Amino acid sequence: MERGAAIRVIITGGTFDKHYDEVKGALGFKETHLPEILTFTRCTVPIELELNQLIDSLEMRTRNRLQVLEACRRAPEDRIVVTHGTDTMVETAEVLGRAALPKTIVLTGAMVPFMVTNSDAVFNFGCAVTAAQLCAQGVWIAMNGRVFRWDAVRKNRDLGVFEPKEEP
Repeated sequence: MERGAAIRVIITGGTFDKHYDEVKGALGFKETHLPEILTFTRCTVPIELELNQLIDSLEMRTRNRLQVLEACRRAPEDRIVVTHGTDTMVETAEVLGRAALPKTIVLTGAMVPFMVTNSDAVFNFGCAVTAAQLCAQGVWIAMNGRVFRWDAVRKNRDLGVFEPKEEP
């Protein structure tokens, strides 16, 4: 990565950005945690934050995925991290991968919200920022300390991890 080149972080919500609403006793969205995470991690990579949407990935539809694709297409940066819910991250990665933009795009998320003890959000975000700097052009998923090509990954819902997709 060229010295001083920024990474754009496109924020879409997911468990990563969920807040606990004490009145309703439920998880929902209020605002993104990314500014706090960047301060907490002392990240020195120049980061441009872009709030795209704050939704649960189970609610993400084609129009939402196209909104993420358009944000990636429009971004002046060649390296992008997309925070996303884990339930449909692979589907969004497929939309981005098939578009074949001449950029490095890394999707990441969390199984446990940032604001909850023992969250994986900071670890996964750090892995994604590093992957965005080191991976070749294309679309990647960075989860659980691993980086996968968009078309070679699946979420193992039984174990709660991402793993290589088995070939048919």
